[in-house]
Amino acid sequence: MAWFTFPVDNLLCRCLGISVTLWLTLLFVFIIVPAVLGVSFGMRRLYMRTLLKIFEWAMLRMEMGAKERNQELYKPYSNGIIAKKPTSSLQEEIQELRGSASCLRSEPEFEMADIFYFCRRGVESIVDDEVTKRFSAQELESWNLLTRSNYNFRHISLRLTVLWGLGVLIRYGVLLPLRVTLAVTGISLLLVLTTVVGFLPNRKLRFYLSEKVHLMCYRICVRALTAIITYHNRENKPQNGGICVANHTTPIDVIILANDGCYSLVGQVHGGLMGMIQRAMVKSSPHIWFERSEVKDRHLVAKRLGDHVADKTKQPILIFPEGTCINNTSVMMFKKGSFEIGCTVYPVAIKYDPQFGDAFWNSSKYGMVNYLLRMMSSWAIVCSVWYLPPMNREEGEDAVQFANRVKAAIAAQGGFVDLIWDGGLKRAKVKDAFKEEQQKLYSKVLVGEQDQQDQSGDKHLEDENPEEDKNNQDSSKGQ
Repeated sequence: MAWFTFPVDNLLCRCLGISVTLWLTLLFVFIIVPAVLGVSFGMRRLYMRTLLKIFEWAMLRMEMGAKERNQELYKPYSNGIIAKKPTSSLQEEIQELRGSASCLRSEPEFEMADIFYFCRRGVESIVDDEVTKRFSAQELESWNLLTRSNYNFRHISLRLTVLWGLGVLIRYGVLLPLRVTLAVTGISLLLVLTTVVGFLPNRKLRFYLSEKVHLMCYRICVRALTAIITYHNRENKPQNGGICVANHTTPIDVIILANDGCYSLVGQVHGGLMGMIQRAMVKSSPHIWFERSEVKDRHLVAKRLGDHVADKTKQPILIFPEGTCINNTSVMMFKKGSFEIGCTVYPVAIKYDPQFGDAFWNSSKYGMVNYLLRMMSSWAIVCSVWYLPPMNREEGEDAVQFANRVKAAIAAQGGFVDLIWDGGLKRAKVKDAFKEEQQKLYSKVLVGEQDQQDQSGDKHLEDENPEEDKNNQDSSKGQ
């Protein structure tokens, strides 16, 4: 039997070798070379249109199956946001609860009915908390054939179950190995080439080649996620000597933006593979890495950022002022540090389409490796990027007001809810300052209105007796 098994083994090895060679050749010709040249064959957009057709058919099948079983499909509100009536002020709502009887009182005082206002607001916050739900994945209006989106839709019909199973085979058997190969290729090239470029003595040549290397590697990584990105208003792209600020949904925001231009990154020094990448990148490009002990030193951070933007030959700094990942339905409070530098700020809005894959990173639920595997096993990452006109700090405007103005512009362009809350509430408790603010508002109900009435009454008396006041003033002058 030995003479028979040897040719079979040899044939299997040859077939395996041919398959690997063919795989790498197609990978190199259709993905790596276009990434290096910055061109696209349009296959990803064709793939996206095909997926949309499949999703439409699946949704139709679900509706038909639901009608047959007398079920109603669950259709959540857009972006997971429940429509609310316009909110009234604390004074108006408490006055409404007290009723007309309170108008008969000569002096404001505490009433038992006031308790119901705070009870109602507390229950509303629990039922529809506009902060906590920003830290979980947004709900979809239709199923995208991913079990992580819904566990029950695939049981509606046999055809839908078969389609779901076929999708699992394609995503984990074809797309995941391809994407992992591309990701390893892109990261390896970034490590090797940035290290080599870092040894060049000529500063201008080193920066030029570093920009080309970064663009090439980021484009390969974008293809590793099957990212389909639409860039708008490229005439407003960030320029050297400025700071680019954007809303933050996922760590791949950096790759999405760096695919269209190079930036200097700001972050904390890490160890392991991330530390190796940081050390390789900083050799060829002026990135800003802080030690753990330096991060909390605001003056040191501001000085290094200011020194960087003062050099017009250096790339713009990329900063995410929210400080944490939000689920792409809202924009939360911007930290004021990056708006105190006194340079031009370039706002950027990034909007992801969750229908093809949820890009939000819930760091309290998934580690980085688990998150990246979920991204690579999704259908695709589809997003739009808007470059907004550059903004500068106006006269008499402080850093907080400037940050809020930039945040409002990003929220309006991306269709996000503009929230005043700090993204740090993801892991921290509400600050005492917010509680004190509500207490002050309620205290105005008890004492503030009466003071205002007294002041307005005094002013009214003065208006009624202008001649008497004038005589009193003349007599005082004569004395």
